[in-house]
Amino acid sequence: MKFTIYGSGCAKCKQLTANAEEAANAKGVKYEIEKVTDTNAIIDAGIMRTPALAIDGEIVIEGKVANADEIQQLFP
Repeated sequence: MKFTIYGSGCAKCKQLTANAEEAANAKGVKYEIEKVTDTNAIIDAGIMRTPALAIDGEIVIEGKVANADEIQQLFP
């Protein structure tokens, strides 16, 4: 599973990253994390509000920090 975190690298982005890792570890899922901090790349991805999370290329969270339980519910 691939998580992509979109944002400037702020505290909220870091928390979203930690929550995604926690969700994956709780389910025993192998994962990789990509962080996208380039403003143009974020805009090109269609993100209007950060932080945002994509799972396997699909944007599932935008503009908020979801907790680990919320992220687990989004797993395919």
